[in-house]
Amino acid sequence: MQTSNVVIVVIDGPRYSETWANTPGLIPNMSGEMKSKGGFIKEFYNEGFTYTNSGHTAITTGVNQPIDNYGNEYPANPSIFQYWLKITGKDSTAAWIISSKDKLHILANALDPEWHNKYMPSINAGVNGPGTGYRADSLTLKKAKEILKTYQPGLVLINFMEPDGYAHAGNWEYYLRGISRSDDYVKELWDFLQNDPHYKNNTTLIITNDHGRHLDGIDGGWKEHGDNCEGCQKISLLALGPDFKKNNVVETKYTLIDIAPTVSRLLGFEMDRNVYMPEIDTTVVAFEVDSAGIMLQKDSLKLEMVLDTAQMQGHPIRELFLDKKLKVIEN
Repeated sequence: MQTSNVVIVVIDGPRYSETWANTPGLIPNMSGEMKSKGGFIKEFYNEGFTYTNSGHTAITTGVNQPIDNYGNEYPANPSIFQYWLKITGKDSTAAWIISSKDKLHILANALDPEWHNKYMPSINAGVNGPGTGYRADSLTLKKAKEILKTYQPGLVLINFMEPDGYAHAGNWEYYLRGISRSDDYVKELWDFLQNDPHYKNNTTLIITNDHGRHLDGIDGGWKEHGDNCEGCQKISLLALGPDFKKNNVVETKYTLIDIAPTVSRLLGFEMDRNVYMPEIDTTVVAFEVDSAGIMLQKDSLKLEMVLDTAQMQGHPIRELFLDKKLKVIEN
């Protein structure tokens, strides 16, 4: 592989009907010059939980996990960042999570006791870390370029949140503006990577979404998201890099959980196929009775999250790779 560095950009929450279903439209950079230089997956989906923290967790761990969406719960499984930092022995500044949303600090850690608080990437999230609120995407792009110049990290995730934020606020004009600006930002980022001596010709850029938005007429339409309607699940993936075909439209269906195994193959490490799958366990709480036989507590169900084991379902996205590279992604 020629790839030494991977940058993942997540454009948070645009609906497919406002992006790739109407090109060039609001995304002339991605659908034009950038698409011609890489691979576009026509049928790409979030088939897990269509909200921010779960979508990003699927991207970074390869597992669809129901997870608290307020930044109070870590992913159950280790991320590509933790795997890569452990295998390379590099320090935390070699990998970064740079996010307009402060709550995405959770992507740096895992509940798995073998990985918890270990091999964690550096974080730059929100205004000034967890609990400080969201910041403008223009500031996130500026910070990302500063970090890339200063630390030269080999693995980075960047979150641009404005399409999602303005849609939730019910501002259609600014929702569309957020999509258009995101298109400009990823083009500026790609140009930066191609003109920087450290990143030129050895860096893969993957651009995707964490979720879409409801179809018109479904539970608030474009303002909201979170179910399994086509609008929430259908998203996009555009990938450019030295190991990928150019001007390549992939017809095969893939999902968010296929990104992490693809990144791991690009950077030369393997993820454990045995993963934790959080599930809700119900426990019946028995009656508590005093000495006179009077019930002091009503019976109820106690809900607890337990970690069960499963097999990772994601796979490297074969069709993106140059033909001569395919042998390295055979399972």
